[in-house]
Amino acid sequence: MTDEKPMNYIAHVRKNGDRQWLRDHLRGVGEKASTNAAKIGLATQGELIGLLHDLGKYSAAFQAYLGSATGILNQDEDEDFVDADRLKGKIDHSTAGAQLVWRELEKRGPVGQIVGQMLALCIASHHSGLIDCLSSDQRSLGEDVFTRRVQKADERSHLVEAWSKVDVAIRERAESLFATPDVVAGLQAWLGRIALAAPGRADKGFVAQQQIGLLVRFLFSCLIDADRLDTAIFEKPRANRHRRQGDYADWPILVGRLEKHLAGLEPHESIDHLRRDISRHCLAGAARERGIFTLSVPTGGGKTLASLRFALHHAARHKMDRIIYVIPFTSIIDQNAEVVRDILEPKEDIAEQGRIVLEHHSNLTPEVQTWRDKILTENWDAPVIYTTMVQFLETLFGVGTRGARRMHQLANAVLIFDEIQSLPVNCVHLFNNAINFLADHCGSTVVLCTATQPLLDKVDSSQGAIRLTPNSELMPDVTALFADLKRVDVINQHKPGGWTQEEVAKLAREETQEAGSCLVIVNTKKAAQAVYLLCQEGSSVPVFHLSTSLCPAHRKAILREVRESLERREPVLCVSTQLIEAGVDVDFGAVIRYAAGLDSIAQAAGRCNRNKRNATGRVHVVNPQQQDENLDRLIDIRIGRDKTARILNDYEANPARFNGNLIGPEAMAWYYENYFFARKGDMSYPVSAATLGHDDNLLNLLSSNPLASAEYAQRNGQMPKLYLRQSFKAAAQAFKAIDAPTQGVIVPFCETGRQLVNDLCAVHEVEKQYDLLRRAQQYTVNVFPHQLAKLQEAGAVHPVQEGTGILHLDPRYYSFEFGLVTEPIGPMETLLS
Repeated sequence: MTDEKPMNYIAHVRKNGDRQWLRDHLRGVGEKASTNAAKIGLATQGELIGLLHDLGKYSAAFQAYLGSATGILNQDEDEDFVDADRLKGKIDHSTAGAQLVWRELEKRGPVGQIVGQMLALCIASHHSGLIDCLSSDQRSLGEDVFTRRVQKADERSHLVEAWSKVDVAIRERAESLFATPDVVAGLQAWLGRIALAAPGRADKGFVAQQQIGLLVRFLFSCLIDADRLDTAIFEKPRANRHRRQGDYADWPILVGRLEKHLAGLEPHESIDHLRRDISRHCLAGAARERGIFTLSVPTGGGKTLASLRFALHHAARHKMDRIIYVIPFTSIIDQNAEVVRDILEPKEDIAEQGRIVLEHHSNLTPEVQTWRDKILTENWDAPVIYTTMVQFLETLFGVGTRGARRMHQLANAVLIFDEIQSLPVNCVHLFNNAINFLADHCGSTVVLCTATQPLLDKVDSSQGAIRLTPNSELMPDVTALFADLKRVDVINQHKPGGWTQEEVAKLAREETQEAGSCLVIVNTKKAAQAVYLLCQEGSSVPVFHLSTSLCPAHRKAILREVRESLERREPVLCVSTQLIEAGVDVDFGAVIRYAAGLDSIAQAAGRCNRNKRNATGRVHVVNPQQQDENLDRLIDIRIGRDKTARILNDYEANPARFNGNLIGPEAMAWYYENYFFARKGDMSYPVSAATLGHDDNLLNLLSSNPLASAEYAQRNGQMPKLYLRQSFKAAAQAFKAIDAPTQGVIVPFCETGRQLVNDLCAVHEVEKQYDLLRRAQQYTVNVFPHQLAKLQEAGAVHPVQEGTGILHLDPRYYSFEFGLVTEPIGPMETLLS
């Protein structure tokens, strides 16, 4: 009797016809997901969901679909041939594995049911993003989506057929994992730790339930990254050489490079000695155990290198995987990443060791990705990452699989949040609970850096307050430090009726003459353009304009010219939106700031007399006329401005209460106490009925989901039996890290930008696309939907290639002065750019 040869079932097919066998894909994804999940002690669970995620592909229906779609089956010769175009997306291959996991684990009692639900959610969701447990859709509010999915009819999920056909090695390994006590006990221990750390030491409150949901998303991330990576290695093997997969330069090597750089820095100004002290305190703090720390340093105190010193030494001491810098604006990622790259990436070592510093802030690809985009998507596979707060929040809360894929890289990492005061106020509780989750349970260390600490530990703890490490501040005496670094006088120039734009421009020209240079910071792009044009009238000194309508390469070119003029002590006047406030290293003699939150005023002050070359600098706070500034859609700025008005009055009444420093720690604490009190109803991310179908908030949806649960109870006469009741999908669809989603458009700034567009339009090889898209980040402007619609209507944007969703701009819509515009400009200005 001869052994029957096993059938070869297909997972994927290359364009050249090569096939990846399903058993190899499942085994590969299981191994990779296990490695990812091992970071938090859940290797068994990671392997199990990886091994079973594509179980449904063993069905005859899926094999016929795949064979027909890829040309393996011939329409005229094979009776199994089907219309693949008609069936695209309709052959379910993700439910079978979810059903198997649920049915095997629910037998093990209440805890087994919880674990089964968590793992089944990951498998069922691996092509869509996490699905809802209870629906929050108005038409089906409270419906038990999870139970409906795992009870899907077998003729549609193909579980029985798939499990009967599964390769023997896959079946035996899955059965072995099911039999392992750790598959339930490991997650049970996790749930216990979350409950013990939560308010009230209970697992049913907002905080614990959101964190349990984050644990599901973490496992989901482990699976998604493993699946995408294994598929990409097969489909585009040459592109795999770009991936480091943890093979980085050792931390001691990077520590040595930084220390060599710091040793070579000679103090030129008195402030440089204070910066050295700050750096030494950060070095000392790096020896501490992991935790959540604050680094409260006035602007200009050298936080960039001081925090890097902490991060590198701390990562080396605790054998951590990576350092992730989270920065509020793309405008300052370029500057900071370039400084750090010059130190950590000697050009002679790049070929051997690869990139040390990775920037990830592009918004080139559309919200809905093509498969090609998914292959190109970064998964933060580098030792030092620079990314934006938008990307970080999308990783934790965003829709689909693109952001979630990166979440597992946040474990065993040093997370440095620069300018933490820029955190969107509606994300406060979601963010705080996530940070506690990463620090308390995932082995990460967090540092909150700013000159204006926003007191995230003082908000409502029942909904989520950051739990700072005892003695969390890395600076030994913050009050004394702010006194030592005081370099400016903040002058309240509010007047009845407000300042006209002409008066602001006149003051700017006067300060340029008297102080040698002046920076004007306004709240809107429209105001920036108007004041810039007025400053040019009758001015004999260079006048510059900055806003996010200019691509990063354009802004860098302008800032380089501005800095060179400032270094030579030549007169210069610059008008900018608030992009220049956070982390941009410039040193003006005087600053004029449109009225805003006290944190913004303090950041603006950091661009004045930065290096203490003068005894004191002047920062004028002016209130523009109402008709010149519309803040109706800029709620954070408007409320911050209004609360600051009270602080200004309180300061004038009793300066001693604030140690004579309007932007010092005492004044800032009083500002945030007032600001957070006014915004406490906004901190759980409210969502309106227009977005969701009913009024709710994302903290509810991502935790115990009380409204959906109550609706279920009303319909069914009892509360849901499900332990996890989150509306993951509805919350992700409602979540926007910024007020409106933006689309990146590549602009033709200078010859390099134009050539980049030409290259992207011509290239088809993934390896070249990968490099070009990295470079294109420097030539990208993010536009809001209404702007994009206007550009599309005018025929001003075009895809670089059909199907990519990556757009480039007609040169007639890029101004040398104002960047991307929605009306065509003249030929002379096009030539200048």
